[in-house]
Amino acid sequence: MKHFLLIIFSILITDFYFFPIEFIFLPGINTKMVLAGISLIILGFNLARHRSGQIDKAFLWLSLSALCVSFVSYISIVVNNTPDHSFTGYIMSMWVWLGGAYTVIRTIKLVHGKVSIPIVCNYLISVCVIQCVLAYIMNMYTPMFTAVSSVLGGEKFMGITEGRLSGIGAALDVAGLRFSAVLVMIAYLMVNIRKVHLEKYFICYVVAFLIIGVIGNMIARTTTMGIVLSIVYWLYSCKTFSIKQLNWQFMASLAIVVVSIVGMIYLYNVDATFHNNIRFGFEGFFSLFEHGKWYVSSNDILLNHMIQFPETFHTWIIGDGYCSNPLAETGGDPYYTGPSYHGFYMGTDIGYIRFLFYFGIIGLAAFILFFLVCGKICMSKFSNFKMLFFLLLMVNFIGWFKVATDIFLVFAPFLCVSKEDNYSLNSNVDIQAYSTVSKKG
Repeated sequence: MKHFLLIIFSILITDFYFFPIEFIFLPGINTKMVLAGISLIILGFNLARHRSGQIDKAFLWLSLSALCVSFVSYISIVVNNTPDHSFTGYIMSMWVWLGGAYTVIRTIKLVHGKVSIPIVCNYLISVCVIQCVLAYIMNMYTPMFTAVSSVLGGEKFMGITEGRLSGIGAALDVAGLRFSAVLVMIAYLMVNIRKVHLEKYFICYVVAFLIIGVIGNMIARTTTMGIVLSIVYWLYSCKTFSIKQLNWQFMASLAIVVVSIVGMIYLYNVDATFHNNIRFGFEGFFSLFEHGKWYVSSNDILLNHMIQFPETFHTWIIGDGYCSNPLAETGGDPYYTGPSYHGFYMGTDIGYIRFLFYFGIIGLAAFILFFLVCGKICMSKFSNFKMLFFLLLMVNFIGWFKVATDIFLVFAPFLCVSKEDNYSLNSNVDIQAYSTVSKKG
């Protein structure tokens, strides 16, 4: 029972990191920042215990690449004389995310005595499943939504959800990208289920994929990207994936999928709330089935109104120094005299275009380089998981065609796992029996 409660506590800590929230009794401080502060204490303790001040080269390269993003951002706002500091503090943001992730990893290791890539994935999967279930319950039971909302401050659900489902700190495209990242984790673990010795969790992964895939789309249709990437990966891996050793699990999973589809069809016809949510989440599929063409209202707005490109050489190179709306009441530019826009600068929310208008090709290249460095570090440390990190990079880079949100927070926990902590896929030792503890603590 004690171990079970500790696992629940670890899931809560992971949730506070992955979907940070701000309580009304701690204005201006969110849970991610608290975890980052705790990491300083842990790091100080470990530093004193090991009496070593050596800086990891990977962390140094990562910091330098993040510093490049901040530096180009600063140059852009200085050259353009704007007050938009959206990315000038990116290196500090990176350190805060890493600090929060470090606390999560140390907590997981304290509870389990070990930490590995699959274990980290399992925690992130659990958090997303819980968020989706909570989002659906709060949508059905208004008093719960009101009670939760009453204790949250700051951005609450990360923006105006306009009647859409939202979890606790999980909403809109920010949540959608994180759901997509977790979906490809599930897809990867299912394909490599025998290699990571997690065969008994195959059905759990199927159920988790269904919950995140369906309810996640109700929260943010960006989640569809994770579903599509997962299917593409499954098709790519079909030659190497064998279900012979997972015969009963596969058949049980197939039965769960069929029952789930039947259940959704039933709810679609008898429950008005579910009917509206499922139509919103899978608008494109309903449009294709009913009208013979793919149509999603948000994509239509994006394609017809948000594709704007720089018109001057100056903007192409170093940007205009604006990422947010310069006419916004909070954080806007009081000296801005240009045209007004709905939402963000130039009326676009497309990630790549917003980056171009903010700090030009130079800044965009620096930002892309930063994530390539993230991926390279993870692939070098955990060579057996290269495909997983490649898929996560794809989630980030494809996601920028829709929004300007990045998923560094997904990479951060893996960056905090050491080679010594992570078990080898080449080992025949079962994950449940694996108990090697890092000499580095």
